[in-house]
Parts: sequence; C-alpha cells; structure tokens
Amino acid sequence: MTELELKYGCNPNQKPARIFMKGDQELPLEVLNGKPGYINFMDALNSWQLVKALKQATGLPAAASFKHVSPAGAALGLPLTGVERQIYFAPEGELSPIACAYIRARGADRLCSYGDWAALSDPCDADTARYLALEVSDGVIAPDYTAEALEILKTKRKGGYNVVKIDPDYAPALVERRSIFGIVFEQGYNDLAIDERMLDNIVTKNKDLPQAAKHDMLLSLITLKYTQSNSVCYVKDGQTLGVGAGQQSRIHCTRLAGSKADTWWLRQHPKVLGLQFVDGIRRPDRDNAIDIYISDEHDDVLADGVWQNTFKVRPEVLTEAEKKEWIARQSGVTVGSDAFFPFGDNVERAFKSGVKYIAQPGGSIRDDHVIATADKHGMVMAFTGIRLFHH
Repeated sequence: MTELELKYGCNPNQKPARIFMKGDQELPLEVLNGKPGYINFMDALNSWQLVKALKQATGLPAAASFKHVSPAGAALGLPLTGVERQIYFAPEGELSPIACAYIRARGADRLCSYGDWAALSDPCDADTARYLALEVSDGVIAPDYTAEALEILKTKRKGGYNVVKIDPDYAPALVERRSIFGIVFEQGYNDLAIDERMLDNIVTKNKDLPQAAKHDMLLSLITLKYTQSNSVCYVKDGQTLGVGAGQQSRIHCTRLAGSKADTWWLRQHPKVLGLQFVDGIRRPDRDNAIDIYISDEHDDVLADGVWQNTFKVRPEVLTEAEKKEWIARQSGVTVGSDAFFPFGDNVERAFKSGVKYIAQPGGSIRDDHVIATADKHGMVMAFTGIRLFHH
C-alpha cells in the first residue's frame, strides 16, 4: 500500500487527509485493527523512533506513552518493584520485560497518559495487551504482535482499538520535507545516534557517573529528541518521572517537569498508598482523585458529599509540611535538557526534586555559573555538545 486515506487531519474541518509514500514505495506500516487518524499516526511514528533508539542505545526493551506528539512517559523494560506495581495498578505475577516497559512508561504520568498512543520496541505480547486492555488508550505501534495479544487488543473499544505494525528495518530518506502555509521546508533527517560517548565530557568536580545513571542520561536525551521543544526530562531507574514539553522558557520547562517528578514521588507517600477506594472505581477516576489529593486542591476531593463517591473512608489530609518533607527524601534523579541551561536557577530547581546527575549541551555564556551551582550540590554534569530541538 502506497497511501492510506484518513478521516480528517488535525481537526475535522481539515480535509482531505492521508498518509502516503512518493513513487511506488510501500508504506512501512500496516493497520491490523481500527482506523488511526492523522494525530494518531504522528504520535505513532514519533514514538516508534523513540523506543527504537532507546533499544539501540541500551540493549533493553523500551516503551513510550505519547500524547499530542510528545511523550508523557518513556521507560526501559526493568522489573517492577512492589510499590511500582501498586501505584501503576499492575497485575500480580511475573510480567514480560516489554510489559514492564510500557507499565512504567505509562505510570510516569498517568494523568497525561489518559488516551495515549503506546509504542513498543519489541513485539507486543499477551502481558502487554492485557494491561493495555484495562487502560484508556487510543492505539499502539509495535514491530509485531503475538496471536494472543492481537486477539486481546481487537476486543478493546468495541473492536475499534487502533493497532499498527511497523517494519522495524524501515529507514527514512536522508532529507525530509514539510509544508507550512503553502511553503515547503527541507532539512536533513535527524539521524543523530545518542550513545554513551556523548557523556564523556563531565565538567563538574564530581565525576562519579555509574552505569545506571548513564542509562538514565541516555533515556532523558533520547526522550527529549522526540519531545516538542523547549523540553526538560527527569529520569530515575530507567523511566521518566516528568517531561516538560513545549515551554518558551527553559526554567518553566524545568519547573513543569520537576513538579511532575514530585507528583510521581508523592504517589509513593504512605498516606497515598493507604488510600482506600470504593469498589469498582474506574482507573481514570482513581488517577484523578490521587492527583487532586496530592495537589493544593485536596479540599475539593475531601469536601462533604464528594469523597464518599471515591473513598471508603475519608482520608487524612496530606499537609504541605508532609509533602515538603517527603519530596526532600527523593535522590539519585537525572535531568536532561534539549538545550543549554542559561542560568543556575535550573540546577537549583532540579536539586529540589532530588537531581544528582545532569546531561545538557553546554554552551551558555554563563556555563561557569551553572557548573558552580552543580558543584555546590555535589552533582555530576555532562556537557553533550548536542542540541536536541524537535518541532
């Protein structure tokens, strides 16, 4: 198939719409179920590039959860801890590495992953399909699907769940083009391979960069390569904790991603883990209740006549002092930036969310101040020399 007609473009008024290959080239993908739309395919193709790059860089299965052409989360296929199983609503028992990767990717920011597009570096198996079947998701892209997985996915959304198979060996043309306002833009395809050699230029006094932190740096940088700029990404133990995308100010990226990382950590607070939900509550309702409970709007969820629809017993308030004390316990976090930190304030904000390792291009006229700020907190910072803008 050289083209696929779509219902409409980004919006219903944008017709006609299609995806196609020039000449007699075949599309490198196949729709196995559903009818993906224009934005679905934008998410699918960007997320596939991300997970493929992660697998190549680390050798581990990888997954991503995409929304509006940016990742809400990305992760490597490492085993889930008991607490992670609880906060990600994962099933008991042994799970495949690719299932763990997606559960962790979606769990990074469950609120933003609502209605996501899932991407898998490895074939989708039954473990992954069963988890996807329980979540609100628009579709999935993977290099293949087991027969059992495909059968499970075809029952989702009344049989309309979008399932796309991609040729894992497909490589795009070296030059890419797009049209904006009738004007054609042309540039070289961003085939930059991100690997550990980019982490060699450690500019801080502390140069102790363990292998796990290197993987986290690679995860942050590859995630940023496919995130709408400006962007900053917090990572720990092979999964993103918070992605700040599309902000005009670097410090706002750092704050946004940091607040998401704080929320991820607060979900592990004993008071949150101890919340008792009413039987039969939907996963999105549970996610929303947890988010409000953690936020400054907790009075809304605890108001008389409201909490009874969510909790079996009225929960204790998680005070600001308790939240501050808990966030201060976070440590070992990595932060990556798609362009240089212009001021030390980004480092100071990152430190508040437990950041120990930083990967950024460098090149600011205030690099000395940024390095000094990192040194003040005993951080390890690598200058990659590579900018990762994505638009």
